Amino acid sequence: QVQLVESGGGLVQAGGSLRLSCASSGRTFSSYAMGWFRQAPGKEREFVAAISWSGGSTLYADSVKGRFTISRDNAKNTVYLQMNSLKPEDTAVYYCAAVYSYYDVPQKRYNYWGQGTQVTVSS
Repeated sequence: QVQLVESGGGLVQAGGSLRLSCASSGRTFSSYAMGWFRQAPGKEREFVAAISWSGGSTLYADSVKGRFTISRDNAKNTVYLQMNSLKPEDTAVYYCAAVYSYYDVPQKRYNYWGQGTQVTVSS
């Protein structure tokens, strides 16, 4: 069983930055690929970024490529999402998730989800 807790969300002006963290319980964190997803009001949840169990491989949605960076610290059982040059359209609830698999898999394959953290970008 893996429990995930996100933090770091908040209100920021367009062009600003935030860093989200996702802390995992359990001793098998390094066995899981990790992903970040987001859901804006009235929209379906969408993929943002993913990282392999080792941290050596990453994947990004086109909408965030070049602005967001996913990373992980397996010693701290934590995955991060550094978000720069934020835009109002980045406003959403951000979720981290874990999958006991390759990192490049569909959202439905993810086994564990956090409760989400709100990110609001004002124009």
